[in-house]
Parts: sequence; C-alpha cells; structure tokens
Amino acid sequence: MPSMRALERLAKRPRHQPSPPTQPAEKAAERPCPPSATSSSSSSSASASALAKPARSAVAAGDGLGARVYPLRDFPGREAGALGGAFRDNVRWLLKQWGAPAAEARASGSSAWRALLSDDRTGAVVPIFAVEEPVASSPAPLCDYCRCAGWSHHWVSKWKYHFIIPATADGDGQLGADVLLGRNDHLLHGLIHSNGFGHLVVLRGRDGCSTSLSGCDIMDIWDRLCYALRARAVSVVDVSQKRSLDLRLLLGVAHGETWFTRWGYRLARGCFSVSTSDYAAAIEALAALPVDYLRSRHVRRVVTVYRRLSNKPLVTVREFLCCLLDWKHREPPLSSPPANTCTRLQFMLPKPSVMKSVRQRPCRHFEDVVDLLKCRWSKKRLINAAEVVVDRLLEHGNGAEMTRQAVRDAARGAIGDTGLLDFVIKSLGDTIVGNYIVRRLPDAETRVLQFSLEEYEEPTLVDVEEECTPSPPVVRWPSRVDVERDLRAVCRAMVEARTEAAQAVLDCKHWVKWWGLGDESDDQLRFFIEWRPQSWEAAELTRPMPPGEIVVVPLHASMGELLVEAEHALRDTYCLFGGFQAEALDGIAGEKWDPVMLGGAESGDTIGVYGHGADMETELRWQGGLDIWEVRCVCGAQDDDGERMVSCDACDVWHHTRCVGIADSEPVPPLFLCVLCGGALMAAGPILEEALTVPIAK
Repeated sequence: MPSMRALERLAKRPRHQPSPPTQPAEKAAERPCPPSATSSSSSSSASASALAKPARSAVAAGDGLGARVYPLRDFPGREAGALGGAFRDNVRWLLKQWGAPAAEARASGSSAWRALLSDDRTGAVVPIFAVEEPVASSPAPLCDYCRCAGWSHHWVSKWKYHFIIPATADGDGQLGADVLLGRNDHLLHGLIHSNGFGHLVVLRGRDGCSTSLSGCDIMDIWDRLCYALRARAVSVVDVSQKRSLDLRLLLGVAHGETWFTRWGYRLARGCFSVSTSDYAAAIEALAALPVDYLRSRHVRRVVTVYRRLSNKPLVTVREFLCCLLDWKHREPPLSSPPANTCTRLQFMLPKPSVMKSVRQRPCRHFEDVVDLLKCRWSKKRLINAAEVVVDRLLEHGNGAEMTRQAVRDAARGAIGDTGLLDFVIKSLGDTIVGNYIVRRLPDAETRVLQFSLEEYEEPTLVDVEEECTPSPPVVRWPSRVDVERDLRAVCRAMVEARTEAAQAVLDCKHWVKWWGLGDESDDQLRFFIEWRPQSWEAAELTRPMPPGEIVVVPLHASMGELLVEAEHALRDTYCLFGGFQAEALDGIAGEKWDPVMLGGAESGDTIGVYGHGADMETELRWQGGLDIWEVRCVCGAQDDDGERMVSCDACDVWHHTRCVGIADSEPVPPLFLCVLCGGALMAAGPILEEALTVPIAK
C-alpha cells in the first residue's frame, strides 16, 4: 500500500509530457507527438500507430516566418486526427506545431499563430490564423454568443481561441492579434472557449469576396478543425442570405433542412418562444402550400413555363422550389426546336399595335448588354455586381429614387472593386436585371441622375398564334438570372400566403452541432467532472450548474491520479477555480491508491469533486454575467434569445420590442410599462385621483 508521503508526491508532481513515437531524433524534433489524453506517460496504442506515419505538412520554403503548410483538404493534418485528449490540451499542441507566435498584442496579452493552406487543384495558398486571447485581460471577458445560445450558465473560461481566415488575399503575416480581433470582414471567424464550447461567428464564401475558397470549402475547414481538436459543441446564428434570399427559409421549405444541416447542425432553440415542433409544423405548412394558391401573376406565369419544360406537375411549393434550384445548374440545349410561325400573322396584326409593343419595351436584359461590352471583368462578375446594385435599390424601396452617389455608397460594402462598381452603374440605365427594370433619369430641377426600379413582366404571346397552330408555343430556356428572379418571386408570394408560418421559420436561427464525448475503443477512460459546492457556496449560485469538464485518464490510473487530473482540469479551464484544491470524489468508490476501473464508474459517467478554494468573489463566474435578467414576454419567452428587448420601468421584466409593438427601426421610449403594470396603473387611476382630491370647504 503506498504511503501518504508517496501520495503527496503524486499530487505535487509536474504534468508529464507524452513521449513521442519511435523515430529519428531530428524527425521527432520537427514533429512532436500530440498530447496524451492524460498527464500520465502512457499513451494510446492506436494513437501511437497513427502518429508514426509521416506527416504531410511541411514548413513553407522561403517563408521567413516559417509558417506551416497544410494541404487544404487535409487540414489540420493526420497527426491532429489522432488527438485523444480534451480540447484545452489539443489546441495547445496544435499551436505548438505551428511554431512560435507570429505576433503578440501587448495591451491584451493575446498571441497569434499563422499557418498556410495549399490548394493542390488551383495552386492558391490561403493563410489561417489562430489567436489565443486571455479572458482576464480581454476588453470583453464575457461571451454574448454563449448568452444567445442558451449557455449563460456556463463558467467563464480562462482562454478564448479564435481561428480566422482573413479576407485579404495575400494574408500578411504581420497582422497582429488586436488587428485580427478588431476586424469583422473575415472569411472565417470561429471562436472556441477552452472548455470546448464554441461559436461560428463569421463565414463568407464567393459572395463575401472570396477569390479562392467557396463557402463549402471554408465550412469543411472549420468542421474538420473542430472534430480534430475535440470541440464539444459549436453554435451558429443562421442569418445567411444569397441574392437577398434567406437560405434558412428557402432551403428549409425546399429540402426540409438548412445549409448548415449538411455538416450536422441541428436547431437548438427558436426566438420568440418558437419550439422545434412549431418549426417543423411551419416548414410542412409552407412546403405543402399549392402553387396555384399563390397570389402573384408572375409566379402563375412561370409555373406554366417550368411545367412545360420539366414535364412535371409541380403541384406544391416544395416541388416548384426544388425544380427551380435544380434548374440553376442545368445547361441550355445546344439547339432549340424551330418555332411554329404563321406567315399570315403579320398581315393580320395592325401597324399601331406593333409600334406600341416597341414603345413599351425600350430596354434589354443586362446579360445581353454585357455581351456587347468590352471590359476586363468577366460576365459573371458584371451580372453579380448588377444584382447587388438592384438589391440595394430594393432595400431603399421599390420605386424610390436614389442618386448615383447614394447607390455607389450602398453597394460599396459588397463590391470591393470600385472600378467594377462604377462601370456597372454606368451601364445599368434602362436594362432588365432579374425581375426589375433599372431606370436612370436626370432630376427635373437639379439635373442629377436618379436611379429607380420598375416591375418587369415578360411579354405574353398573342392569342392569334395559338389559333395558327395547335402545338404550344416555344418557351425560352430560363437563364440562371431568370431562375434566381423566379425564386425571389416564389418566396415573396409564399410569405404573403403564409405569413405566420414563414415568420416562425425565420425566427429559428440558433443552430448547434454536438460532438459529444468521443469515447473511442482505446486505452483511455473519459469522465465528466462536476464541482460539488459547499452549502454556503451553493447559496450564492443563482444559475443551474453547467456541464462538467472532460477529464481523460489511462485504464490503469488510480483514484489519486483521477483526483489530481480533476483539480488540474478545473484550475486550467475556468476563472472561478484558479485556486481550487480538490479533496474527494463523488460517484466513484475507493481509496486514492485503488484503480479507477474498480471504482464502479464507467467511461462517460459524471463524477463530482469536492474541495475548497473556489473564487466566489470574482465577477468572471458565468458567461451571462452576475446580473439576473427576468424575461417574461407575452410570446412566452423566459430567457434571452438574442433578440432586441426592453425592460419595464416598473417591474424590471424584459420583453421583446417586437412583441410590445416597437419596430426595430424605432427607438425605445424613455418610459416603458408592460401590459400588467400599465393596466394596474390605469385601474388605480380613479382611486389615486379620489385620494389626492382636496375636498372643498363649505
């Protein structure tokens, strides 16, 4: 039986670094072994065999910073794929692989590392940065993303790890940590706390001015990184749009799932008290809506066109949306069938009607105009820029006029090339973009050019042509721009037909992907460690207990080693437990020298830890802060969901501004009373008036 002195030495000994796999000394110096799942020198045989394989990543030749280069579709490498420890250990090992910090921020103490992603298909090299931010010196130590995701009760972690792919193509290696964290135009910005819970903050693909990576490529990079580092859960606020269309509404109705569902994200919570069952019912109500019930002449007209081209009935909105989404990727036929014409038709039509049709259509499609223009930009970039300009005009208001400078300023944020923007604005006059005609006319008084939009409808065929031949008229093959215009028209008509159901779908924007414990068949035991507060400490805890911290120990570990690992995990992860000292375990039986395997707990169980030293005076306790907000909105919400709120000045209860009739564009009134307090005040008005009335002396 070990002596007490031996157990004390066991508790005080430094954490032992895992031994690298057998390989030459110089090779081992270049590629250190990933951290073991525990502080013990034992390592997984499966992990060791995986790490013995040569690494595919290398140091960039000629790069003065010595940035590590990874194949784009193999990032973060096979070595990282063999990691088996907790996230706090895995991320530090990965940053050590990247070398010394590329830049440091003296004010906040943050450090930045840099690596390169090489695409073997295109030859592009994309930088990726990792920023380690200490929470204690951070200007924003609490996490608003945790609060909106429903994780306000989580302990405040000691470190935040940001993974960023900047928007700049060259990826300057001199970018500092403060510069990276101070910008919001990144292609990728992911944040993971040291406890493994994270958030996908920003993701932009081709529409976000990415020249070499698509949105799917960037999402694959982020998903592989989270999986390799053993992230526990990642949340995302899905407000993604494409061509002014909300993808969670479009793809949800068409396919029953959103864009992020492809990577395993599931609906976590809905805003305005919308439940998952309400979301599913709203999706089905919109999907089963008959197309013929949509009150839009444009939709009814194009339905006939796509039914004829696809040879399908296209009864419901889901069928029609799936057809349109599939049509975007179809190539037009090489030759169209000859149109059935009638020679006597021209003689039957009077000349005034022919001249009238010419005067009614003095404009051309923008894609046809682009074919005649000679410039250095591709046709795709010109059309995309024109659609951005039209979207900005739509946001200003259909039919409203905007000056050229106002249009330029509004579209400047989405179009980085000012030369391209000026060229498109110059060429947009009297052209058809999507479902609108862009008019450019000088003001009658100031003579300043004004841009406006008009609804455009395809000219219908003359009924005389149907009398000339029994066969149906030839339908023009819809282009990609036509399909996107039709998608917007269908979505607008669908929202008008089922407003409440569409709003319920749009209110469900909080999605989460859970990775779980990741308990593989290796020689490691994994437990969730939860703090068991004392009675006086529990009295100060006003929020539910957060999920436990992951601790990994080898199969032959003792109870004493598990106790040391539990103490180290809490002290190394959370601000509350900086001076915590563990004393005993709950949920597993045995003495300190007994093996964990004989304690009656299985891998994946939750084990409590008793001790003292928790800093109950710190303000960095919960991610939601120490203040307790009471939310009791008329919609049924009882927790903060990230939407705009206002508090009652009488009872301090918070309500959604939308639910109490305050539009998002309107400021919050200086004095606000909820329905209960306002009604009570009105009911007490006559009583107060009678009590305050001074009787007239006779």
